[in-house]
Amino acid sequence: MIQLGKRYTLRVSELSDMGAYVDAGNLGKVLLPRRHLPASLTVGAEISVFLYLDSDDRLIATTRIPLAMVGEFAFLTVVDVNNAGAFLDWGLEKDLLVPYPEQHKPMKVGQSCLVYLYVDRVHGRIVASSKIDKFLDDDRPHRFRAGQAVSLTIANSTDLGYKAIINHSHWGLLHKSDVNQRLSFGQSLRGYIKHVRPDGKIDLSLQSRDDRLDKNAETIMRYLRQQDGFAPLHDKSDPKLIEQTLGMSKAAFKKCIGRLYKDGLIDLSADGIRIL
Repeated sequence: MIQLGKRYTLRVSELSDMGAYVDAGNLGKVLLPRRHLPASLTVGAEISVFLYLDSDDRLIATTRIPLAMVGEFAFLTVVDVNNAGAFLDWGLEKDLLVPYPEQHKPMKVGQSCLVYLYVDRVHGRIVASSKIDKFLDDDRPHRFRAGQAVSLTIANSTDLGYKAIINHSHWGLLHKSDVNQRLSFGQSLRGYIKHVRPDGKIDLSLQSRDDRLDKNAETIMRYLRQQDGFAPLHDKSDPKLIEQTLGMSKAAFKKCIGRLYKDGLIDLSADGIRIL
């Protein structure tokens, strides 16, 4: 079913002086204004469009790509405030409304805010809310698995690291020890599921498991060369010693030396590891 606030590839059903009409299925024929028409567009051709309401609340199509769609979080800038609420620039001609009841804190012109886009059931309009917690249902089952690539939106910082929104649906945590770059509020980037805890909470990483293993392997091999090929570190070593020496957790160390051993690069003994 075709929905308001989404992007679709639709068939052109009619051309007129006003523009082109695309077949939006359950939503009927929708006008794509002439200013958005490619010169070579013909009846029967398919075109990628975004569906939204214009300033007169008429359903309309555009070839412009918004900064966010319904069901997504985005970091957007306030361009106006009036009696209706705050208005955000989301890349389209008509600005996006954040009603006053949906503002976590009063918004000001020039401020950038993390918001969620949805269709208001009362008026049928696309609006946004900065009360993001109510759109993240961590009690809802998920199918995230370790190693899975996901999209992340940085939403907050804590003593442990950074809280991020995973695939516009659930909370996850990037631990400080897994972050080696500067992150900013509202930033969107690619990440990976590092671990799903028994309670359902999710730990994240900015590197895939293979990337982390490769990076840790380089660290271990470089350290061994610096130490004439031997290091008194093994699976019984104090986790703090491993962290201080190699900058990685004991779990990551054990996983990595297991891989290096299988690849025939190191030998494992009761007193440490040695380059072969």
